[in-house]
Amino acid sequence: MDATSVGALLLCRAEPAAVRPSAHFLREQLVLAPAGDGWSVLVPEGKPWLNGAEPVDRVVAGWATALAVGTNWPVLALWWDADRAGYTLAAGFRRTVGYIWLADGTPVGEDEAMRTFATRLGLDPVLDVQALEPLTRPDSDADARARLLGLIAVLAGTGLALPAGLTPGEPADRLRSVAHVLPGAEPVEWHGWRDAVRAELDAVEAGPLGPYLVGPTARVLSAVQLAAGLPLTAWGLTRRSPGWTTAGAVLLAHGVLGLAYDRLRTRTGAS
Repeated sequence: MDATSVGALLLCRAEPAAVRPSAHFLREQLVLAPAGDGWSVLVPEGKPWLNGAEPVDRVVAGWATALAVGTNWPVLALWWDADRAGYTLAAGFRRTVGYIWLADGTPVGEDEAMRTFATRLGLDPVLDVQALEPLTRPDSDADARARLLGLIAVLAGTGLALPAGLTPGEPADRLRSVAHVLPGAEPVEWHGWRDAVRAELDAVEAGPLGPYLVGPTARVLSAVQLAAGLPLTAWGLTRRSPGWTTAGAVLLAHGVLGLAYDRLRTRTGAS
């Protein structure tokens, strides 16, 4: 595989302020930047797909899942290498949906995946789905990069506007260089669990749902996150999968954080 041809972008349907706390839990060096109205983009600083046993699509699928499981906004991972390109969409606890094109643009995904993609992003079930359909058909003039650009064009109707220079298909090094000089861009670095949890608590407190994230419902949700995180982390460690191990660890962290937050707010309310 040609290392220079591999890259990925994580598109989050949320403002940077909402994305920042969850991004810390990935324990990766990233650059966070605005990407239109109600969208943010995360650009990886490193290239773990070159050092581990997993290709880029599996690594970023784990990241997207980790970001989405503890939030109410979807995460779209775009990825490409010398042979293929595609996307993975993660939304909450739902099963991820993805699509793949070969380098020459040959579709190897399922039409149903594209329709599910449109539904989960709240796209127009008629106009947007019709605009996505050509991406699932053979076209000798549209290679894998052109397919990803076509996908971005459809999402422009939702407010997505990738900053200039952050173009799918570009080498990871070039994306990283561009990201650092974008207006509003900021680094997201791992400084330990204490800082990550503090950032998450600050975001929860500042959010409109902060006063309501206590009680039986919150405790049940936290317990579900813990129950899902334990086997997922174990599975990721067994498979030596950094992406899915991270997803499990984030679930565990959100579960523990939720229980701790509930107890803290309950005590504060009682006093």
